[in-house]
Order: sequence, then structure tokens, then C-alpha cells
Amino acid sequence: MVDMLGLKSLDALIDDAVPADIRLNESLDLPTGASESEALTELRSIASRNRVFRSFIGQGYYGTLVPTVIQRNILENPGWYTQYTPYQAEISQGRLEALLNFQTLVTDLTGLEIANASLLDEGTAAAEAMAMAFGTKGRGSRNVFFVADHCHTQTIEVVRTRAKPLGIEVKVGPVSQFKPDDSVVGALVQYPATDGTIHNLEPFLLAVREAGGLSIVACDLLALTLLRPPGEMGADVAIGSAQRFGVPLGFGGPHAAFLATRDRYKRQMPGRLVGVSKDVEGNPALRLSLQTREQHIRRDRATSNICTAQVLLAVMASMYAVYHGPAGLRRIAERIRNLTLLTAHHLRKLDYEISSEPVFDTLTIQVTAEVAETLHHESRRLKINLREVDTATVGLSIDEATTLDEIATVIGIFAATSGNAVQTIESLVGPDPATTRFPSLPEPLKRTSPFLTHPVFNQYQTETGLLRYIRRLESRDLSLCHSMISLGSCTMKLNATTQMVPVTWPEFANIHPFAPADQTRGYDELVGQLEAWLCTITGFAAVSLQPNAGSQGEYAGLLSIRSYHRSRGDPDRRVCLIPVSAHGTNPASAVMAGLRVVPVNCDEGGNIDLDDLRAKADAHADQLAALMVTYPSTHGVFESTIREICRIVHDRGGQVYMDGANMNAQVGLTNPAVIGADVCHLNLHKTFAIPHGGGGPGVGPIGVAAHLAPFLPSHPVRAPFFADPPKTASGPIAAAPWGSAGILVISWTYIRMMGGAGLTDATRIAILNANYMAERIAPHFPILYRGENERVAHEFIADFRPCKERCGIEVEDIAKRLMDYGFHAPTMSWPVPGTMMIEPTESESKAELDRFCDALIEIGNEISAIERGEMDPADNPLKHAPHTAGMIASDAWSHGYSRQVAAFPTLSVRESKFWPSVARIDNVYGDRNLVCSCPGMETVEVRSVK
Repeated sequence: MVDMLGLKSLDALIDDAVPADIRLNESLDLPTGASESEALTELRSIASRNRVFRSFIGQGYYGTLVPTVIQRNILENPGWYTQYTPYQAEISQGRLEALLNFQTLVTDLTGLEIANASLLDEGTAAAEAMAMAFGTKGRGSRNVFFVADHCHTQTIEVVRTRAKPLGIEVKVGPVSQFKPDDSVVGALVQYPATDGTIHNLEPFLLAVREAGGLSIVACDLLALTLLRPPGEMGADVAIGSAQRFGVPLGFGGPHAAFLATRDRYKRQMPGRLVGVSKDVEGNPALRLSLQTREQHIRRDRATSNICTAQVLLAVMASMYAVYHGPAGLRRIAERIRNLTLLTAHHLRKLDYEISSEPVFDTLTIQVTAEVAETLHHESRRLKINLREVDTATVGLSIDEATTLDEIATVIGIFAATSGNAVQTIESLVGPDPATTRFPSLPEPLKRTSPFLTHPVFNQYQTETGLLRYIRRLESRDLSLCHSMISLGSCTMKLNATTQMVPVTWPEFANIHPFAPADQTRGYDELVGQLEAWLCTITGFAAVSLQPNAGSQGEYAGLLSIRSYHRSRGDPDRRVCLIPVSAHGTNPASAVMAGLRVVPVNCDEGGNIDLDDLRAKADAHADQLAALMVTYPSTHGVFESTIREICRIVHDRGGQVYMDGANMNAQVGLTNPAVIGADVCHLNLHKTFAIPHGGGGPGVGPIGVAAHLAPFLPSHPVRAPFFADPPKTASGPIAAAPWGSAGILVISWTYIRMMGGAGLTDATRIAILNANYMAERIAPHFPILYRGENERVAHEFIADFRPCKERCGIEVEDIAKRLMDYGFHAPTMSWPVPGTMMIEPTESESKAELDRFCDALIEIGNEISAIERGEMDPADNPLKHAPHTAGMIASDAWSHGYSRQVAAFPTLSVRESKFWPSVARIDNVYGDRNLVCSCPGMETVEVRSVK
């Protein structure tokens, strides 16, 4: 590969590609790489320091029984966790169907008309709903958002964090004391409340709507199998978490949140939306709908900066609902409620004070401070966690995993504390617990409407049935199990099996995020080591692991910058300079942080235009807050002027935010601190090997220089970085203290096994692979941008615009044709329309790189045949790609090219063929005829071979 590049060594390539003035002088000060067995043994020791208690803490996080058929065949299956975001819908039909099931689950249970394909967590969903209310209702003096004080503490604080930079006034208080008026954009209530009580919210919700605001309900999906849906009570939006639908606690994440709303608000709804369209054969086909709302297109006008969903977890939750079906879910909910009422009954007999309000799964017990201390001490002695509501209030939440033995133990703790004898299970529940009867819910709170009536939720209630359904959907998706996915800026690299194994260890998977600190020493050590390693890699003084997506990392970094400026008496520094080539999330994140975006031009070489940057920086010197820059650039080049760029901003009082999406080209060779950045978010789900999971989970921590460390995110329940968070801290930006803590073990294991030398070699090989592929492809398709020495970084942009000019072949035709060759297309038409950004990563072999290059070269030959008149401009394999098995097997074949050319263009494809399950999808039809939940069977045509 080096020979082909005309060089004598790999070092010579790195010298060509990476500017000398930003190169590190020393190797990374990290532990020597460990073998797989050594790393797992070390991690076992760390895990043993976590103490897995049964947590009845609740507060939005509950024990659940993960069906083993789902754990083994989805969570632990690379066929599901290595898929890419379903932008190429024809090879993503299985995952899209699972997400459509998730959307149907949410709309059915909430009683609303449309739901997104998941959000990051419940706190984020609440904040997104508030922003949605502000965007649709905020006019003039209307800027008040009410949050009921019976909402979960972390949700209230995440909403406060998000509201502040947007100028939204958050009022928190009792529902009974708030009277909506014309200043209100919206109101958020919890159902059931965080203390467990259930109230008829209909009068309040209608009052908010009548006052012109958006009524929002944070709800529990499992409870909604028994409770009247928010949509039937007048809610405009319902949000919450699907965690208790078979997703492990994971110390707070990752979990799939949801947001449902009324159809009239679909254009303002944040996040992704799966819709039903059709392909060119007329068959039903699924796709991501309404994509023009996504921030990569709308930039600073986006409704949200959230592009990451929690796809893998949403898929798990949807399969949990499919497996149990409506009757099974209702049985689980009824059992939980009965156990809760049974517990309340016996606690009252012991003279404990419990509210008489209806409840679902949570009890709040009023005691003295002395009794509370005793209860917590005794429960923890028996490896049980109760909720510390306050010094004189104890909470208790029952979940699916709760057993009668545990109920007896809990009641026994309360009995012993009050001086009563501990009773047996039989004396508590009688000889037959199933015969125990408790009062039903009051009529205004009782669900009467059906849910999950679609056949998909009623025909896979056996393990065999569900297993086959999961496998059938998996076979419709291309993943890293099939071939390389060379998406520029997305780093679809190896997710080693050894890294994935610890995710489901109970010591990591079954820890409540608000468990007492003495039970989470293992997590503390894991987090501490990972933070220290990331500090070494970035050169920064501090790292926050709280952001649970790259978009959240951007937001957290910009909040830290804003807080820093305010602390120095510069609140008017609100201008954010962003190159026109930047990631689409950058402008949207800046707007969310209360900044005003000023674009900076690029020159003909794709680099930041220094003259334009200086002019914009001078024009806004007194208001300059930050520059957002991606390095290497989004054009795949190590810009040699990067240090000068940073100096220009610093000299005018601004801070430099570096988007870490391209950190895969920096690790071990340079770092953000050396380059001159003040803050950088890292995509652990890119550079540090957390798999994409079909579009999530993600982890997007930020590293900051020492002067920004006091402004990192804090948390109201547990402070992840400070025993006593400074008043300057930004507040929480995620519901859990360490965001998606449950998957941090993946990056820990990756770094531990690679070591400093291995990480540096990975960066070098990533740059080599990109330059090798660019050299092979260049004679056939132009490479748009190169560095000063004609080298690219770890990715490059191939230009297909001339193909359209010469013979009408567009970049989309090439993307679809790649499916026939067994490949997912690289990043298409971004950052330059009509191009592809290609990133091979370090983990692909030369044989696989050559296989992809051969496919693209052969497609180039097909294009040349069209140009020469040997293929028809309209009837050719590119315009009709992808070709399905049904098309190839059809009795009728009217094309001017052969079936073999269509489906088996190369030897490697003949040896191993991945068949797209649908033909090219009609995007226009899908946007005009949006269906975002499982369509009724009467609307689904039977697929036929035509």
C-alpha cells in the first residue's frame, strides 16, 4: 500500500499528511496494551467492586426482566448492534420495521397520533418537548414554561438547563397552585407522579391548552396499560422512557426515550420518524420520513440538534412488547400494582403513613428522620435500596422483577423498625396470592381503550416465533457482519466481541443510577480511569462523560463556554463562528446554547478562508463567544493553518470548540489541546469503538482546558465531578449522572487492549487506508480535496458530479448500485452535494478495501458504457438499482442488461450475496403520504413476484 503511494514508509505518509507544527513530541502515556483475556480479568476485578443490590429507588429507573431471546439475539448480536443509521432504507428494512413497531407501541399507549423513533433519555425528551412548545407557542411575552414539582428531580433540572440559554422562564410548583395564562408556552406534569400518586390531569391539561400553551405529560408506558392515556385526557405531547420494557438499568443508560404528539405538530417534532412508503415495484417499504427537519440540512433552523436516536434500545423495547403482547403487558402491570397495594396494605397495618391517593408502582412513606435512617440502614444490610426522598420520607417502587420474597423482606424491615414481629409470606398474602383482590382504579383514571391490536403484537408470544421474527428482520439489514461500511465522518470500525461481553455483566447492567456511592466503587474506578485516559489522549485537564450523544457533547461544550464568559462579566459574548463546511449539528447546537451563528466561508481548496475568518472575528470581536471547527476538516484534510485559526479567535476573546467527529485521525499523532482548542467533544461511538447500534446508542463526552473545568455539567442527584458542584457548573444535560454509563465498558476495554502504541498505530493505519483508497479511485472519479502534500486525512471526498453532467447518472444512483455489490454507500452529498465521503477506518483489511474499490471502479465502467452509448441512459443497472431477488426471479425481464449484470456483477458477490429486501424507494410518495405507525393489514399489499 505504501509502495503504491510512491513512499518508502508509513512514517513518510504521516509526515506528508499531518502538519509538523501540531505533531506530538511524545507517545501517549497510557498503559501498555493488554490481551483480551487480561483486559477481561482486569475488568472483572473492577466489576467486583460494584455491589448489586435490589433497588426499589424508582424515579424513572426500574428493574426489568430482559427476555433472554432478546438479549442474545439483539443486544449481544453484531447483526443488530453494528448496523448504521438507516439512511439507505433499502438495506435497512428490518430495523425500520422494529422502529415502526416502537412508534406504534408509543402512539397506542399514549393515545396520541404520531411518535418519533426514540430520543436519548426522559430528561432530554422533556427538554425537547419544552423547546417544541417554545417554538410553536412562543410569541412576544409568552415565554413561561411550567413544570409540576411532582416530576422527577433530574427531569426538572435538565429542563432548567435547557431553558436558560433560550430565555425561557421555568416555573416549578404544585399543579393546584398554577393558573395558566397568556404568558405560558407549555406545562409539564408527571403521570404517575414521582411520589407514586395518580391524579386526573384532564382539567389542568385542558386549562393549559385553553390558555394557548402546549400540554405535556411525562408518563410511564407500562402504567398506561392500566391508566387512561394522556391523549384522551387532552395532552398535546407525551414523553417518557421505555427502559422498563426489557432494557437493563445500566447505571442510567443507554435507554430509549419517546416523544408522541398530535399530527398537527409533526413538523415541529424533534428526532427521527419512520414512515411507510412504497418502492418502484409498488411494494410497501419503510424509510426515515421528513428528513428535511434534520439538522444536517436545516442547520441553525433545525427544530433540534438531536440526530442520535437510541435505536438498539428502542428495538429491544419494541421486541419486548411484541413478545409479551397487550395481554402480557397488562398482566405484568397488574402484578406490579397488586404487589404495590399489598405492600401498602401491610405498611398501613404497621401504622406507617401512606397517601390514600391511587398508585401504580410507587409508595411514599412519611416517617421521622430517625426512622428513615434506620430503614435505609437495615434495608442495605439486606442488600435492598429504598429511595431517600428526603430526611423524613422514604420511597419504594415495585417493578417487574420484584418477588414475593422481596416484598416479605421489605415489609419485615418496616415491621422490625416499628417493633413488630416479622411475618411469613403466607401470613402476608394468604395461601394463594392470585386470589388477593384490591380496589380497582377510579373510573376517570382507568384505561378503557384497546391497544397494540396490530397482528405483529399478537402472533409472536412464543420464543420460537419471536426468534424467527427477529432473525427475519435481521436478514433485511446490512451490517458490519456483511461488509465494510465506509461512511465518512462516521467511523464504522471494528466493535470487538471482547469489548461487548462486559455490557451484560450484572455488575454493570443491574446498577441503579442513584444507588448509594458505596455500591458503585467499580463504576467510579471505571469512570475515573476512562476520564484520565481521555484527558491524556486529548491533552485536556478534565472530561465529562455525561453527554449521551455527540450532539449533547456539542451542547455541553458550548454551555461551558457560555458559562465561562458570563463568569468573567462577558454575558454579551453570544456570536459563534461556524465554517460553512461544518457538521449540521454544529449550528443547531449553537442556537440551543443561546448563541447567534455567523458562517465563515471556505476557500477553493475546501479550507477555512482565513481572510473571511479575520473579517468576521473583527466585526464581532466584542461579542465573539466561540468558533466551532472540525479537525481534520469535514473535507478530509489536515488544514495547515489550524493553529493560526485558533489564534485569530483567542486574540479576540473567543474560545475554540473542536468537533471531535474526526478524532480517529488525531489519536496519538496530535490532540485538540496542542492544536489550540479549548473544548472538544469525543464520539465514543466512533473513535473509541462503541457500535452504532443502527443509529444509537452513542456517548459524546467533552474534554476541556483547565479554565473551563468548573463549568462542566453537574447533576442534582449525584455530582459526577464535584463532591460539591460549584455554582458555575452548567447543570445537567442528561437524566443520568454519567449518561449512557452502561456502555462505557466498551471504550474502556478498547483503550485498555490497544494501549498507547496500539491507538497510535490505529490512527496511522486509518490515514494509510484512506490514502490508498483515494489513490486507487482517483483515476476513475476525482478526489475533491487534498492537503498541501496532496494527501488526505482518514477520509476523502469522491466527486460524482461530472457523471451527472456527462450522462445523467447521479450520486444516488451510484449509492443504490453499491447495494447490488454488497456495500452500504459512503456518506452521500455531504458536505458537498453530488459527492461521497469515504472513510475506511483502520479495522478493514486490504482485501476488503480492494473489494470496495473494485466495486466502485466497476460502477465507473458501467457509467462509461452509458457514456459510450453501450447502455441506455434510462435503462441501465444504476438507474434501476438496487435489484431484489424478486426482480431477478421474475418471469418478465424487460431490461437491456442481463440478470447477471444486475445482481452478480463481480465474483465476490456471486460467492456471498446480500439481497436488498425492497427495490428503490419512492421518497416523494413517502413524504406526501406519511404513515408513522404500523399500517392496518388492509393497507398492506401482499408482495408478489411481478
